[in-house]
Amino acid sequence: MAAAGLALLAATAIAPGGRAVATTAQPRSGPVGIHKIKHVVVIMQENRSFDSYFGTFPGADGIPRAANGTFTVCNPEPNTGQCLAPYHDRSLINVGGPHGARAHRDDVDGGKMDGFVAQAESAPKGCGSAPRCKNATGRDVMGYHTAAELPNYWKYAKNFVLEDHMFASAASWSAVEHLYMVSEWSASCTSGPMSCKNNLVGTDLAPPPPGSPPLEFPWTDLTYLLHKFGVSWRYFVFAGTEPDCRDDSAMKCKPIPQNAKTASIWNPLPHFDTVREDHQLTDVTPLKNFYKMAKAGTLPAVSWIDPTQAVSEHPTASIATGQAYVTGLINSIMRGPDWKSTAIFLSWDDWGGFYDHVVPPTVDAMGLGIRVPGLVISPYSRRGYIDHHVLSHDAYVKFIENDFLHGARLDPATDGRPDSRPTVRDANPGIDSISHAFNFKQRPRPPMILPGGAIY
Repeated sequence: MAAAGLALLAATAIAPGGRAVATTAQPRSGPVGIHKIKHVVVIMQENRSFDSYFGTFPGADGIPRAANGTFTVCNPEPNTGQCLAPYHDRSLINVGGPHGARAHRDDVDGGKMDGFVAQAESAPKGCGSAPRCKNATGRDVMGYHTAAELPNYWKYAKNFVLEDHMFASAASWSAVEHLYMVSEWSASCTSGPMSCKNNLVGTDLAPPPPGSPPLEFPWTDLTYLLHKFGVSWRYFVFAGTEPDCRDDSAMKCKPIPQNAKTASIWNPLPHFDTVREDHQLTDVTPLKNFYKMAKAGTLPAVSWIDPTQAVSEHPTASIATGQAYVTGLINSIMRGPDWKSTAIFLSWDDWGGFYDHVVPPTVDAMGLGIRVPGLVISPYSRRGYIDHHVLSHDAYVKFIENDFLHGARLDPATDGRPDSRPTVRDANPGIDSISHAFNFKQRPRPPMILPGGAIY
């Protein structure tokens, strides 16, 4: 269907249960000036809470302190009875804690946000019952980093936009979050898109054993609308090993190879019916192609970039190595012709078991998840702005829809491909727009090339 024919779309209202329904037709294309952005790049890293990376960032909603600077929060340690306070963790390698749906529930503990240490202490470390397998006090999850360990991330935050109320899309772990990243839903299905139901656990999202039928995701993902509107996209996969265990409660497991051809938790699009039916499997591509496209000025309209374990920042990967990799990605964009029309959304898929003090909002049965860092880097980003609006990774999808799809939504009532999702995230009043991070009237910001970037 031609874009002009879709420029007038049904507006949505909220019906009982949070479901969007069609109302009067009207144009929707996002904030004035949004179309100055021709390229959106979503860089998704692994397993860090907001407080663990930016809990002491000036002006942010960070770890609560008393007037004398003493932290006023702590988490109980079951074995000793101590309550462990946040501390400056100078180590570049961390342990973290469990980060599945059950761990999320226990960490939040009804809003007390006091289960992090107990969860980390009790988690299996993948080496049996040996004493070294225990995070004896769970202290690691109470650690926070500063500009001393994360200089480039803090420089991006000081010079562009830091979002201090960005929450993971779902109250769960990577398998679920990466499905939300491309489709705004995580589901289990039996026989087509109308059979799908909420799947917060995600245990059946890993590739099936050899010889089994291929795993299929029949509900609608964003690439369906991108293809429908003739909008280019690529999903860039760093070949190496998967960034996490497929058991969401495990802290260590045997490495599993990944590349652009291996559909997995971190490469979900090949599982989607729409990607295969639209003959777009080749748009899931190796990371090396990203660097080539950035240099040549041929970035697609929409890019997703997912890491390999070594650069993912997922415990026990070095946060310095991850920061160098991300800096290299951003430097590549800034050095290329497309910088002047690009918005970079940098975030972390879930909290990784690390402490955060903000109770995540409940917007529907699936989320939101515990708070994670979010950065917006663009020539049109506000300078040194801390965005306090409540957001989730769904805001990235909504920005893409506003920019490239004339406001078309992943809504079965309007997108032309019905599925059984019980709620429509784009219509959820509990999640704000990421457009507050931009000032499209300002003079475009010049590149800010930072040292220490690594190209792979």
